[in-house]
This record gives sequence, structure tokens and C-alpha cells, in this order.
Amino acid sequence: MAAELVEAKNMVMSFRVSDLQMLLGFVGRSKSGLKHELVTRALQLVQFDCSPEVFKKIKELYETRYAKKSSEAPQPPRSPEALPIHSSYDRGSAVARTSLSTPNIDYPTLYGKYLNGLGRLPPKAVKPEVRLVKLPFYTTLDELLKPTELVPQNNEKLQESPCIFALTPRQVELIRNSRELQPGVKSVQVVLRICYTDTSSPQEDQYPPNIAVKVNHSYCSVPGYYPSNKPGVEPKRPCRPINLTHLMYLSAATNRITVTWGNYGKSYSVGLYLVRQMTSAELLQRLKTIGIKHPELCKALVKEKLRLDPDSEIATTGVRVSLICPLVKMRLSVPCRAETCAHLQCFDAVFYLQMNEKKPTWMCPVCDKPAPYDQLIIDGLLSKILTECEDADEIEYLVDGSWCPIRAEKERSCSPQCPILVLGSSDVNGLLPPPNANGENGKAAADVVDLTLDSSSSEEEEEEDEEEDDDDEGPQPKRRCSYEKGLVSAC
Repeated sequence: MAAELVEAKNMVMSFRVSDLQMLLGFVGRSKSGLKHELVTRALQLVQFDCSPEVFKKIKELYETRYAKKSSEAPQPPRSPEALPIHSSYDRGSAVARTSLSTPNIDYPTLYGKYLNGLGRLPPKAVKPEVRLVKLPFYTTLDELLKPTELVPQNNEKLQESPCIFALTPRQVELIRNSRELQPGVKSVQVVLRICYTDTSSPQEDQYPPNIAVKVNHSYCSVPGYYPSNKPGVEPKRPCRPINLTHLMYLSAATNRITVTWGNYGKSYSVGLYLVRQMTSAELLQRLKTIGIKHPELCKALVKEKLRLDPDSEIATTGVRVSLICPLVKMRLSVPCRAETCAHLQCFDAVFYLQMNEKKPTWMCPVCDKPAPYDQLIIDGLLSKILTECEDADEIEYLVDGSWCPIRAEKERSCSPQCPILVLGSSDVNGLLPPPNANGENGKAAADVVDLTLDSSSSEEEEEEDEEEDDDDEGPQPKRRCSYEKGLVSAC
């Protein structure tokens, strides 16, 4: 096994750029970069992933490259030790070679038992690869380790799977020169993603039981569980990419990652990626750049929604749309919805992205169906309406695509300038006649009702009137306020 690895290294060192790109493309690795980066990537492939298929491909490329010299033994023009390869992997592999020279390490066993440092199954037919779903808040820059199955090495419930890798100088510079999202957290990161080993469809991140991740000599924090207030409901854990950057060696040294996991029957795969983490503000700006739907297209959609269905007995003449966001109950600022949604109602993109940044669910708050980021659109027609209609919280779309505001009816109240309402006056206008203290013309003075008095005051006055009636001789009729017919409200 050791002889085959040395032979494969020698072959790789003699490859041209096109050969290196074909080899990396064969295993699904990135083919971009300068020649020394391609060589580093290919050597890393040989060092940690030299399966029979990869070794066969290397020999095939080498024999094609030196077809004219097929009768000769495959000897590269120069030995790898003599070539000045300036890469973190080459310098890091020298450390690995030194450690392999110790009598306690079995060289063939180390490279035969592990695939990219992870335990692997015996060679089988080529299987479909595990794919992970794309995450809107993470842009993949490089794939450091393809999704590889976690294979138990014994019957123990708690398993450990190690992984050893090194970064190229370009990757180190990308991390070092990236901005900080918050103190100590870089935007360019090395993240670990774990999912079920299922090749039928792209998989979401899913942690195995009893997961623990150790980077070099320190354990990395893993997101905890969301508390559950409902009885009998288990708390859920947000399964996100695990940021390893702050515990890694950003130098020529190799990094060792150990994943501890519980073996309870389900199969999991892990992958390592160099990513750039995005913020909700950046995603909002991108949506505003490429995700606005033209007002005329939105108008055509309204017409299609309200188009008369000949099989329907009820004709729809309009549909109401609220200008209030269902998420935060505030007026919409950036109205958006998923293109797959059947409704015209929108929610606010600003708050929707902020909520998914903290707890990613990507579910529409209107219809409770999936609304992923790549399906979001900004409603250009409703954006225009929001600027033109500032005094209403609801509008109605009509069959011709036009719209009209729906304003809530305000309760009518008397203004302070209204005259005092006089009860018992014959004046149809309700105006107060000139005061007559002596009650001329045989008419009693009109009773004025003070609406500022509370009910308790009225009750006290009625009690006093009753007491006076009891003191007088004989029954006296109670005083009443006479209401004239034709009395007009003062308002």
C-alpha cells in the first residue's frame, strides 16, 4: 500500500494542468486555481482518499500523458522532494510523514482504513453521492471534504471518526482577510455539515445523537435545544453548519477534527466546506436587485386571479389585500411572497429574513407552506400602492387589475364648536332661547341637561327630589324633561 501511494504521488507531480483538472473533476473536487493549488489538491486526494478507483484514474492519466513511452517504466522526471511546491499541504504532509515513521503507527492500516480520515465501508460499486441542501445564508467557496458516511468501527454506542486536512494558502488568506460579522467571528469560515445518508434528494442538516466535535485539542460548541413549553413535546435542536474556524490552525499545520456520535441504527454523513456567511441585510439587498416582479406582471396576475370561471356559480368582483404585515402587525415596507404561493397577500421581506436568520424555517406566514429564499419575489405593484396610499391599511383589487383603498369608517363625534343641546325647547334648530328668570309668557324655563355629570350625581339629585316631595302636602307630579317633536341634532 505504501509503495502504491508513493507511486501515485510521483505520477501526480508530473501532471500538467489539464491532467490535474481531469483528476480533480473525476472525484468532484474544485478544478479552479493556479497549478500549485491544483497539485496541492491532488496530493491531498492521494494522501487521504487513494481508493482503487482514484489510483486507477491516476495511472490512466499518466499512461495517456506518456503514451509514447509506454514501454518504459513509469518514472516521473523529478522526485517530489526536489520540486519546490509552495503549499500548506506539502509542508504539512512532511509533518505527517515524520509521525508515520514512529513504530506505533501502521502506515498501510492508517491509509487503508480511512477515507479522508473517516472510517469507510469495504470497496463496493459506485453509489450516488449524498447532497446537502443549499443554505441561503452560506455561499460555498470550496468543498474540503465531500459528504462521507460515518461508519461505526465496533459495536459500541458511542463512536469516534477522525478527519485530517490542511488548507491551501489561498484559503487561509480568504479567511484572514474576511470581515468580522461580530468580534471573533469571520464571514469566511470552515464549517462542518452533517445529514442523513440519503441519496434520493438533497438533505437538510441533521445531527446524530450525542454529537461532539473536537478541533485539534479543543471541543467546538454545538447549537443547543430550543426549549419546549408544551407538555409531552420533546425540545428541538436547530441543526446548522458548525463553525470550526476559530479553533483551526490558519497556517501550514494540518488540522485534526474528531466527530463523536451515537450509533443507534441511523446512518449519517459529514462534509467540510469553506463558506462565506451572509447577513439578512445582504440577502435583502440581493433580493431587491434580482427579485423585483414588475408591476404589470403583478397586475396580470391579479386579473388572472379574478378572471370569471364559467364553471363557478359565484362571480368574484374583487379581492382584499391587507397592507399590514402578518408577521409583526406593522405596515409593509418591502412586500414579498413566494412565487409558489397562490395568494396575493404579502409579508415584509425585512422581518421575514431577520426571523429566518435567527431560526430558519422558510415557511410562508400567510399559507404556512414552504417559501424558500430562491422563490421569493418583491411585489412591484403593491410596492407602488404603498407609496400612493398612505392613509389606508387595506386595498381591494378589482377585476380589471385596478385597485381602490378601503378606509375604516370613523365614529362621528360632536365638535367643541357645536351649540349646547337644549331639551324641551320648541326651537327646531335646538338653539337656546334668551334666559327668562321670571318665566314670562307663562312658559317655564327650559331644563338644561349637563352631560358632564356622572350617573351617581343624577341619582343623588333624584333622591333629593323624592325627599322634597315627601315633605310637601299631597302628592306632587315628578319633573320631567319634555322632548319636542322635530328636535334636530346639534351636530
